[in-house]
Amino acid sequence: MRKSVITLAAIALAATSFKAPAAASEVKLPPTITMTAYDTGTSGFNITVAIGKMLKEKYGADTRVLPAGNDVARLQPLRAGRASISAMGVGVFFAQEGLFEFASREWGPQQVQITMSSVDCNGLSLAVAGDVGAKTMADLKGKRIGFVVGSPALNQNALAMLAFGGVTAKDVKIVEFASNNAMWKGAINNDVDAMFGSTIAGPAKELQTSPRGIFWPPLPHADKAGWDRVRKVGPYFTEHNATCGAGDFSKDKPVQMGSYPYPIYSVYANQPEADVYMLTKALIEGYDGYKDGAPGAAGLALKTQTKNWAVPVHPGAVKAFREAGVWSDDQDKYNKSLFKRQEVLQAAWADFNKGNPSSDPAKFTEEWMKLRKAALDKAGMADSFE
Repeated sequence: MRKSVITLAAIALAATSFKAPAAASEVKLPPTITMTAYDTGTSGFNITVAIGKMLKEKYGADTRVLPAGNDVARLQPLRAGRASISAMGVGVFFAQEGLFEFASREWGPQQVQITMSSVDCNGLSLAVAGDVGAKTMADLKGKRIGFVVGSPALNQNALAMLAFGGVTAKDVKIVEFASNNAMWKGAINNDVDAMFGSTIAGPAKELQTSPRGIFWPPLPHADKAGWDRVRKVGPYFTEHNATCGAGDFSKDKPVQMGSYPYPIYSVYANQPEADVYMLTKALIEGYDGYKDGAPGAAGLALKTQTKNWAVPVHPGAVKAFREAGVWSDDQDKYNKSLFKRQEVLQAAWADFNKGNPSSDPAKFTEEWMKLRKAALDKAGMADSFE
């Protein structure tokens, strides 16, 4: 695998002495838990740090949070067994599907599965520097749009938002950055005009307070044609009313835009069910200890868990949800269909590599995408990325 453009930094949460209450004794965690997340200052990183603080105080487990600027760098420690869980965005779906950066010889479709995820008051969309003057997605035609190298989630999401306004990659100027934080700094430095992110991300607040300011063009939910275009590029987006974050938001003045669960705490299928069960149970039982620790953390409540999403829930997490009374037979049936999808993709990848694929990276990806589509078609499964 090629080296990440970001060097992972370990952040050890300060240890404090704490006697866990009797109710918490059922959860048994390892002495140290390593998690990966987006760059420092992002909402996903901040939520993960808040969770780590809770794990220390409630269960006595030290937590290391490894910040990384792209999806590949976040998943690599998890795949290598050096991390227990990753705070992913929609990149976990791309990893499952073997798309974009994961449509490479080094990766291919990954058997990633999810535990808990957050849906809160924030929205996910394109933030535009206030001095650009763009009030709609259509107004971004000809503007500079930020991309992050090795982060298909951010890049594909940016294109999905542009699609709402009928704008494509050919209609804008793509500016590439080495990491998510570098991209937002680029906006402050007037190197880029718009980039995808969360309304509650730390860098968004920095842009808001900079001389350029910040604006989030709305995606009116009544515009069905616009939303159809969004879903052709990002089928995992849903309509959402954003009421918090860096911008003109409030409960009384929501902005119509889109969202999907973020962060999505992800694991691999081969991780022991008991380990994933304990981690998920800790997240459920310790909710009150981190829900106010960072913007967006409250979205990890059991009642807000996204049902029947695009990536299956790990059996260990299913056990924890079932115990908590939030898992239904219908969810179980749907989840098993997603397990089947992963089996089809894994079999397709194995067959593809047996067929002596091209050594040229571009041709390799092209050949894989054709075989991938054929395998999904044969299994009667949808494919939104032809």
